[in-house]
Amino acid sequence: MRYGFPEQAAKESGNHWAVLVAGSSTWGNYRHQADVCHAYQILIEHGFHEDRIITMMYDDIAQNEENPTPGVIINHPDGPDVYKGVQIDYRGSDVNPGVFMAVLKGDAEAVRGQGTGRVLKSTASDHVFVNFVDHGGTGILGFPTEYITAKEVIQTIKYMHRNKMYNEMVMYIEACESGSIFEGILPDNINVYVTTAANPMESSYACYLDRKRNTYLGDVYSVKWMEDSDMENLKAETLYKQFKLVKKETNTSHVQQYGDTTIAKEDVAEFQGGKDYKQPQPQVLPKVKFDAVRSEDVRLSILQDRLMASTDEEEKERVQGHIDWIEQVRARTVSLMTSIVQLSSGGDDELTDFLMSARYRILDHDCYDPAVHAFHETCMRIPQNDYALRQLYVFANLCEAGIAPKTIIKSIHQACSGNLLM
Repeated sequence: MRYGFPEQAAKESGNHWAVLVAGSSTWGNYRHQADVCHAYQILIEHGFHEDRIITMMYDDIAQNEENPTPGVIINHPDGPDVYKGVQIDYRGSDVNPGVFMAVLKGDAEAVRGQGTGRVLKSTASDHVFVNFVDHGGTGILGFPTEYITAKEVIQTIKYMHRNKMYNEMVMYIEACESGSIFEGILPDNINVYVTTAANPMESSYACYLDRKRNTYLGDVYSVKWMEDSDMENLKAETLYKQFKLVKKETNTSHVQQYGDTTIAKEDVAEFQGGKDYKQPQPQVLPKVKFDAVRSEDVRLSILQDRLMASTDEEEKERVQGHIDWIEQVRARTVSLMTSIVQLSSGGDDELTDFLMSARYRILDHDCYDPAVHAFHETCMRIPQNDYALRQLYVFANLCEAGIAPKTIIKSIHQACSGNLLM
């Protein structure tokens, strides 16, 4: 493992490809689509061919009835429109794990009739850049109504490597607990370098609360790397230099790196610049208040801000009612998790308390993944409850405590009784 290389990247790549994914929907998740649109503009400005960028985003923000500037998406309070010109390949329900994996595998047959049908056509001489932005939890990344597991992500990457779909691949992952997707399971010898917004056990953070739009415009890790890419000559900055800067400036969570870290010696331009690199005019935006908040607290933070600013009693009552509802869902989520643990542990209160508070790394994915699936199908739709995503570590604890998967799943069904919480 080598760091801080003084020399410039030596490897020559073929074509440059990118896959950009915003895995959420709804106005409250504005920031995810804004991040991806900004990433798209960076690639285009630095010489990427638009026919080698594949973009997935629900696309319900630009023309949303809550948007005071229809057709415009911004990623900074004083920033430009980042939506204009973005070519979106997969919208709405086509933004799902199956399409994402098919795109990465170059499986055009699997996406026939969906979106543009475009998939990676990269080869063994090409560089691939993947930017994924959404909610996450222990061992999973979210989509609007579904999720993808760490095991599926790693299997997809290994497939790409076996089938010689890249020379080198770099992935920037913005999600809570995003380190749990790669820690201990991403090989360091398949030419893949990954940085994540957070370690395996913490939230990532939203930023730039916009009171005109009543939503957050960006995510801390994402805007840090993108605002750096906007300012720097990417042929004179290595991936490792960008990682160090983003790690230092993202003081809300612990930015991580995984995989083949020797790739970090290469120029950022090798992955964000395209083969026909060009250096645009640096974009330096004014510094404004960050208003950083944990991802799972975004909805509460927006509502609490509206409550404090409002002078209309009826509106305040409506907003307070929404806040109360969110708090009730949170309390019910914790209560539900506690019940599942109690049932799984045979009613052992001491063991239950321990398993609710401990944090084990996922080692047994064959136990963990079915438990999460059962919870998703029986208790609540996980991607629609970001707070529930923060509680999935409990299933890792149960698995690592040696409790059989069938016992955990039986407890889930018993605790939920087939009634979805939300």
